[in-house]
Amino acid sequence: MTPARFTRRDFSLRLTTIISGLGFAGTAFARGNVSFGSNLLSTADEVSHTAEAIHQEVVFKASRKRVYDALTDAKQFAKVVALSAAGMSLGKSPTEISRDAGGAFSLFGGYISGRHVELVPEQRIVQAWRTGSWNPGTFSIARFELTEQAEATKLVFDHTGFPTGQGQHLAEGWKSNYWEPLEKFLAT
Repeated sequence: MTPARFTRRDFSLRLTTIISGLGFAGTAFARGNVSFGSNLLSTADEVSHTAEAIHQEVVFKASRKRVYDALTDAKQFAKVVALSAAGMSLGKSPTEISRDAGGAFSLFGGYISGRHVELVPEQRIVQAWRTGSWNPGTFSIARFELTEQAEATKLVFDHTGFPTGQGQHLAEGWKSNYWEPLEKFLAT
């Protein structure tokens, strides 16, 4: 007769069943977060699994160059701002956009600001991005990826690292203050 072999998975499943039956389910002990002989908890307590993120995809009837330029040229983006829901109601400062990686930008009257982390002409824009209402030093990452689609450009947008609870508001803002006015601007 061959002795039964237990894999780590088998052991973990059986241990979980026993711990659950003893009434420890949901505790730090049951989640494996207790380190015997030490005051340290596992890294599971240090990782958030509830962070919000925004993913949007929009297609513009314009070339990648035209879309990229509209997002990175101050004069063009000022016209996009003028067509947006917010417009210049957020402040009086002019639109400023550096064309260099590492350069700063200030949009919507100074309410939106940040720095370009990466600029790949006609392909990608990555920004450290913030609103004026966030705590000082708080930045998120906004990533714009541009791909050709026949005679149009598909923009895949991802926004992460913003303060908890801001997701819905920001997602709506991207649509009404970026994508809809950008579509109008590119149609001219």
